[in-house]
Amino acid sequence: MRTRPPSGFLARSRRAFVAVLGSAALALAGALAVPGTAHAANVLSNPGFESGSLSPWSCSGNLGSVVSSPVHGGSRALAGAVTSADTAQCAQTVTVRPDTAYTLSGWVRGSYVYLGVDGGASTWASSPSAYTQLKVPFTTGASQTSVKLYVHGWYAQGTYYADDISLDGPGGGGGSDTQAPSAPANLTSTGKTSSSVSLSWSASSDNVGVTGYDVYSGGNQVLSVSGTSATVGGLSPSTAYTFTVKARDAAGNTSGSSNAVSVTTGAGGGGDTGAFKQAAPYLYLGWGDPPNAASVMSATGVKWYTMAFMLDSGGCNPAWDGNRPLTGGVDQSTINQIRSAGGDIVPSFGGWQGSKLGANCSSASALAGALQKVIDAYSLKAIDMDIENTDEFENEAVQARILTALKTVKADNPGLRTIVTFGTTTTGPTYYGNRLVEQAKSLNANIDVFTIMPFDFGGGSDMYGNTVNAAEGLKAKLKSTFGWDDATAYSHLGISGMNGLSDQQENTTPAIWTQIRDWSNSHHIARLAYWAVNRDRPCAGGGVVSNCSGISQSEWQFTSITAGFKG
Repeated sequence: MRTRPPSGFLARSRRAFVAVLGSAALALAGALAVPGTAHAANVLSNPGFESGSLSPWSCSGNLGSVVSSPVHGGSRALAGAVTSADTAQCAQTVTVRPDTAYTLSGWVRGSYVYLGVDGGASTWASSPSAYTQLKVPFTTGASQTSVKLYVHGWYAQGTYYADDISLDGPGGGGGSDTQAPSAPANLTSTGKTSSSVSLSWSASSDNVGVTGYDVYSGGNQVLSVSGTSATVGGLSPSTAYTFTVKARDAAGNTSGSSNAVSVTTGAGGGGDTGAFKQAAPYLYLGWGDPPNAASVMSATGVKWYTMAFMLDSGGCNPAWDGNRPLTGGVDQSTINQIRSAGGDIVPSFGGWQGSKLGANCSSASALAGALQKVIDAYSLKAIDMDIENTDEFENEAVQARILTALKTVKADNPGLRTIVTFGTTTTGPTYYGNRLVEQAKSLNANIDVFTIMPFDFGGGSDMYGNTVNAAEGLKAKLKSTFGWDDATAYSHLGISGMNGLSDQQENTTPAIWTQIRDWSNSHHIARLAYWAVNRDRPCAGGGVVSNCSGISQSEWQFTSITAGFKG
């Protein structure tokens, strides 16, 4: 991981910038009578982010957000959540006049923040504790009618901030593009939960091309996207909302509103999170004498399995266990068997060890592409990211990469539900667990279920009490981070235990697991799982092994108990 820009890169950047400015100065000096004169008028839209949204700015990896502190002027500014694989570039395309002088300027704060013109001049500054102003003069080409302007940070250098960005010069194309796009059509709701609504619509048309869509709830703009679908999160349970969508082009022309769609969100404690309101114990085909999935379903009534694990086979390509083919192998035949028996699966990406996609894919977009391959292969309704160990869970940049990828695939697949699973203490999330929740909020990742694994925490003998306390700690974190009430927080919470003896000899008996299931039902949480169906067989005194629980129990007893979870 790069912790700072390489010294050679900085030297090259400085030399390139000097060269670009030199050539720009020569161009200006050689043709002073030709270029138009820039007048002192800012032609950027939303230059200080005072609208409260990014629109019409677009940020790579969905890593940009509008914040209220620190600001340079007004009450809002841009924050770019740089990762080790993404500079969080935020850009806006505007129409300009050909052969005309302009000055791009802006106030930035952070380590190695860049301001520039796509394909042209740029400059940078390193000012971690205070805003500093950057300026980039440039002249448009003889036939140039649009320009893309950007600001970004540098890999793994932390969040940067930008405010009061200005492009001084005359409006674009002599003001010739005044045609607004057509209004989006066929707006419809494609899914909902107690706190979100998924929408899709037909594309608009425009004489120079549509650059984005703004989603409105009533009269308030709540989201800006580049595609023709979106999921609006942060909503209240059992509440009616009315949505419309408008299109916009590069000149800032805005269409009329689409048709309106009214949607009432689900009840906070109800069963509106689809698969997550059903039990989904883990089944692992690469380990522990895996049982016949359909036979277990018939014996227990369980309908869903969490299938482990989807790993990287090299080059950010997903494969079961990193070596079994994505399709056409034993995993697909088992999934077909489960579906033929009336059930379904949630694949789990990651786990404790192995070559993980989250850690090895080079960027959030590459990771999203890998996830999409699995989604497409199995027409999935849900995916689980089991984020563990130092390579993913204790790496904040990788956390952000995973959350951004989940945000991307959720936007691209209306109705898809996203789960993150991670370890815990007996009283709630660790530092990294809290950071994961906070990053999910900051990135507007719209995660459906935050699932804790209440075992291997050295919690002693009271596995019921420790599990409940850990879940209540997560609930409190969700409430404080997202501003949810109790019911909404519980509806985004999951528990994934370990049957029988854990690696640290903690003992969750069938009676304790029944208590945990009953607590989960009474609090209407979203998900109940355990590790693993492979171990749901008796072997009293057998210790911690892969194909039995180490305790006295009936065959498939934990799966039968789990099947009684209804949420």
